[in-house]
Amino acid sequence: MKNMKKFLSLTLAAVMVFSMSAFGASVETIELDEETTEAAAEAGEENTEAAGDYHIGIVTGSVSQSEDDRRGAEAFQAMYGEDRVTLAIYPDNFTEELETTVQTIVNLSDDPEMKAIIVNQAVPGTTEAFRQIKERRPDILCIAGESHEDLPEIGSAADLVCNNDFVARGYLIIRTAHELGCDTFVHISFPRHLSYETMSRRVAVMKAACEEFGMEFVMETAPDPTTDVGIPGAQAYVLEHVPEWVEKYGTNSAYFCTNDAHTEPLLKQLMEYGGYFIEADLPSPLMGYPGALGLDLTEEAGDFEKILAKVESAINEKGGAGRFGTWAYSYGYTVSAGLAQHAMNVIDGVSELNDIDAIAKAYQVFSPKAEWNGSNYTNADTGVKLDNVFLVYQDTYIMGDPGYYMGSTAVEVPEKYFTIK
Repeated sequence: MKNMKKFLSLTLAAVMVFSMSAFGASVETIELDEETTEAAAEAGEENTEAAGDYHIGIVTGSVSQSEDDRRGAEAFQAMYGEDRVTLAIYPDNFTEELETTVQTIVNLSDDPEMKAIIVNQAVPGTTEAFRQIKERRPDILCIAGESHEDLPEIGSAADLVCNNDFVARGYLIIRTAHELGCDTFVHISFPRHLSYETMSRRVAVMKAACEEFGMEFVMETAPDPTTDVGIPGAQAYVLEHVPEWVEKYGTNSAYFCTNDAHTEPLLKQLMEYGGYFIEADLPSPLMGYPGALGLDLTEEAGDFEKILAKVESAINEKGGAGRFGTWAYSYGYTVSAGLAQHAMNVIDGVSELNDIDAIAKAYQVFSPKAEWNGSNYTNADTGVKLDNVFLVYQDTYIMGDPGYYMGSTAVEVPEKYFTIK
């Protein structure tokens, strides 16, 4: 089976190669050639001039539903200009407004100069939208970031799909919680999310990992923000129940929620009542932390090193050192901007669409010091590897005085976890 290279790190010349069979992984270390290493190092220094006169569209959720995704799209538009980059927002209540979601994406293809459309997060309706776009405009690249739909399904309509590695992270998050001294892991979600393959498989992996490390795994339910309660109701529920959960499970419990809107109230209450938070579902120092800590990050906007430092300082002041983690660079921000950059590189003829090193180079324009790991997705039921669907993750950073990386991208996930359903 063809090996896939690990996402490049600007500070490393070595990478891990993951080859996957029914989500199984084997690992070996290789040396990057000098040309590849130099290309990665220069990724963030290249000019922002596109070769042709064409347009790129990026569709995200709103700031209230998925702020990082939106900010990444805005950053890319700021780089290339509003005359080149068109932004759109799908409805907050996308599950009830499926037709509007589809039409929002499809409408971008009305622009005769449109050459690529990126949707992040690729919520339900994205597959249908891409199929409609391909029928009318097969020349447009359709790219999905963090799909909510089954990966084989959206992979059949999209030219490229990039998701977080829900299998490897399911193990690594539990492993990290164990290393920090946690004895209980609390998973917070709701039925819609648990119906997704990406999330249901991750739950199964987390349960198995808890058994391996002698931890208790429990599931709690919080309201779906896309239902009638909306985001305010869902957040109020989490605010109310976290103190009860911490009292029930103890302060050595770690918490994880599958919804962005739940993250801020969860963090706010964990700061107050105790407990651990390894990383968000879609990690970022902006994911929940600014609101939970009452931080104004206007001056630091777009500079993730400064953002992380300010968030970390505030956590330390509140006595949370060693209990809260993140990815140093926002996943949602990087995916929105990085996939758009990759699309531009492909259109300009300087990159191949399904080259993971090329995707890495584009991602690192927006996460210049990040260490990533990644591989192709392989369907566990059929054993079929999808050449246009990738799973990726970044190293976990635990904030403290000083903070430290867990080295997650260098950990070999045991083979057995990749066949768990």
